[in-house]
Amino acid sequence: MELLFLGTGAGVPAKLRNVTSIALKLLEERGAVWLFDCGEATQHQILHTSLKPRRIEKIFITHLHGDHIYGLPGLLGSRSFQGGESGLTVYGPKGIKQFIEVSLSISQTHLKYPLEVVEIEEGVIFEDESFRVEARELQHGLPTFGFRVEEKDKPGELQVERLRERGIKPGPIYKKLKAGEEIALDDGSIVNGKDYIGPSIPGRVVTILGDTRTCAGALELARSADVLVHEATFNKDQEEMAYEYFHSTTKQAAETASKAGVNVLFLTHISSRFAKESWEELQREARETFPDSYIATDFMEHTIPLKK
Repeated sequence: MELLFLGTGAGVPAKLRNVTSIALKLLEERGAVWLFDCGEATQHQILHTSLKPRRIEKIFITHLHGDHIYGLPGLLGSRSFQGGESGLTVYGPKGIKQFIEVSLSISQTHLKYPLEVVEIEEGVIFEDESFRVEARELQHGLPTFGFRVEEKDKPGELQVERLRERGIKPGPIYKKLKAGEEIALDDGSIVNGKDYIGPSIPGRVVTILGDTRTCAGALELARSADVLVHEATFNKDQEEMAYEYFHSTTKQAAETASKAGVNVLFLTHISSRFAKESWEELQREARETFPDSYIATDFMEHTIPLKK
């Protein structure tokens, strides 16, 4: 489970930061990649990584500003041209379906894979046996969502040493015990697999927010998350301007991380007004409030470790 920042800039592309897109790599968990936003030239950014567009299973769009969606039609088309055949689902606010349909229709782009577009509202927007995704509205100049990705708890490990001490040798029987089944031994005794399985492994939580002012929705989505990705378009001295333009400052993002009790904060959507020399200062501003804060840069990767 890894985060890969494909674009970390705000508004327009810059030499050192492309516009917003974040990949959540779930290659071990489900052999797939989930993309969050798809700004202009996201597919160009992907060319500099090991990501394969055909691995992209879901795309979550936070809102319909151009710097978050202009790369979407091109990526959808390229995925088809490059042999992608597995289905893909796009989740986003009302209007995302029309944007995609018109773009593909006018350009006569014909996809060779099933495409589903889901226009979302607040609540659980996806759930299966392994993951749950919740969306909540944030505060921006147009409808904007944040996403909370929850990995479900996994069964504990089979306690092999205890089984060996009991005289139960490895073999097909271990698979049954791992599944929690009861088995009968040659001596007639019964062994319950549930008695030989360790504590369940807690799932991880990743919260990725769209552009937003400080708000209750952001805080709820971020509670106890392993990772919070929060925009920081402005520095701590520009709070009034951030509010006027429906954005956040470095300090405000750090305050949300602190109140929510997250493990680590990544600041993204950095304005091009901040030259590279000032990035360290932006990070320092956030760390004054929340020490485990980091300014995300294009192609930065972060592995989210398993909980113990």
